[in-house]
Amino acid sequence: MEQTINRGLDGINIDTSQVCHIDGERGELIYRGYDIRELANKASYEEVVYLLWHDDLPTRNQLETFRQELRSHFAVPAEIVEHFRRCPPATQPMHALRSAVSMLAAYDDNPDGVSLENVRRIGLKLVAQFPTIAAAFQRIRHGLAPLVPDPELSIAGNFLYLLTGAKPTPAATRVMDVALVLHAEHGANASTFVARATASTLTDVYSAITAAVGSLKGPLHGGANTEVMKALEAIGSVDKVEPYVLGILADPKGRVMGFGHRVYRVLDPRANVLHEVAKKLAEESGESKWFEMSLEMVRVMDREMAKRGKQVKPNVDFFSASVYRMLGFPADMYTPIFAVARISGWMAHLLEQYADNRLMRPQLAYLGPVGRRFKPIAKR
Repeated sequence: MEQTINRGLDGINIDTSQVCHIDGERGELIYRGYDIRELANKASYEEVVYLLWHDDLPTRNQLETFRQELRSHFAVPAEIVEHFRRCPPATQPMHALRSAVSMLAAYDDNPDGVSLENVRRIGLKLVAQFPTIAAAFQRIRHGLAPLVPDPELSIAGNFLYLLTGAKPTPAATRVMDVALVLHAEHGANASTFVARATASTLTDVYSAITAAVGSLKGPLHGGANTEVMKALEAIGSVDKVEPYVLGILADPKGRVMGFGHRVYRVLDPRANVLHEVAKKLAEESGESKWFEMSLEMVRVMDREMAKRGKQVKPNVDFFSASVYRMLGFPADMYTPIFAVARISGWMAHLLEQYADNRLMRPQLAYLGPVGRRFKPIAKR
């Protein structure tokens, strides 16, 4: 009997969801009914986290209460910071983040409970502590002491402060807020699917998020913006962009990182917002090199794809690379930044999964041999 195979789960709805809607044909991304472009321009990251978890934007009082709850969880156990000090010098930031999430379960009085109340409680801790964890490891690996979070700052502001040691400007904080909002949620992407599949066994939140962090680390998912920055660094200048792109496209298996998307057939709406953010940052900072190289890469790709009768547009990873560089982040911190944002979306999906759970159990179409008989080892 012929079997239908959907490699990569293309086109498969694994469940229903009210968290996020993506229209790849029209280039739309919707968080619980709100267009991402409007949220990025008008909302704080905390407002978006609340929206993803509670189905609507908070009132002023609800937002202040929510922010106070987050602030109460900013600090991380001292044992995790000490663990970072003992990590080998070559430890990657995503390895450190993944191990820290797993360790957090040991310092939680109720790590295994999957009631919605307990899942939200753990979610608050993780959203608050991801920036602290990522920044602490970054400072320790560079021989600097980790800083104590400032309860007066937002998630975005605290992240910048904990990394640099300087109180961020309102402009820098706003850029970070926009980046976090844009990366907060994106439907059943690989890491979110992994989180939901893990949670479907009714294991704990920490296990599901640890699995999601491991998935996000991959270069075809959250690691793509790091690869974009590595490419820009290797190219070095605007005049070398075209030969670089043409060299990759000459290889049938070549791929220019930061272009194309499994869902969007037109421009990723998040890329459009980040384009404008990068342009403004370049103008204000005077560090226009990375943005100019990015624009040249888009120009060359548009021309070459048009020759092939294709539309391959920049995705969210492309312009985020130059934005993060202009904010002062090293390339290997880009994926942890993604995790700092996406933890809110992962938790929104875990709330849905635990609320109406069904164990995920897909199948694989077997193509191997049949009818084989065992032979004693002497006759093999």
